[in-house]
Amino acid sequence: MALNTRLDHRNPLVFDTHELGRRPGALQRLPRTIDAPKDLGIQGVIGVPEGSPVELELRLESVMEGVLVTGTARAQAEGECVRCLEPLEQELEADFQEMFSYPDADDRGRPKAEPADDAEEDEDRLFLEDGLFDLEPVLRDAVVLALPMQPVCQEDCPGLCAQCGARLADDPDHHHDAVDIRWAALQGLAGSLEDGEKDEMSGAEAGVDEKQEK
Repeated sequence: MALNTRLDHRNPLVFDTHELGRRPGALQRLPRTIDAPKDLGIQGVIGVPEGSPVELELRLESVMEGVLVTGTARAQAEGECVRCLEPLEQELEADFQEMFSYPDADDRGRPKAEPADDAEEDEDRLFLEDGLFDLEPVLRDAVVLALPMQPVCQEDCPGLCAQCGARLADDPDHHHDAVDIRWAALQGLAGSLEDGEKDEMSGAEAGVDEKQEK
């Protein structure tokens, strides 16, 4: 990953590691409650509503190559049941761990002789910038992994009726009389014949009436 640029310390998801002082073994614990950023979750499926509280518990540990961040995020996720389409809520708990490297050290904590030569190796690494790191991309990845791809309101949700769309959980006895398609055409033909017989009988009765009048 490219080097972070212009991190804003006022951003609630940007953290300062200066207190650790690049002393391997130094620890810092940071509890924090933030407002959820936009689109935190699986878009169109389930996620944490923007602005709702997210409780963070972070453990920052200084190591030779950077700062190891271990933490847990807790929040209330909202979505829609994939079976019955009813709104649902779910408690979210997402664990994560990420290394934020010093930009002037290699993966063994040694100063880099020529930093520019390691550009390809740095693509998948996250870096500290002036002692700051941005937790947002790590948080987003952790939340997506912790949420269900197909959320349901309850494990045994029966879903919707395939014929009329009724919610089956509201009416366990809901059903439709099955019609065998092999007989549907014959039933239609029988109906036509009955209608034809009725017409003939009506015509015959009309003829008798006319003769009687004469």
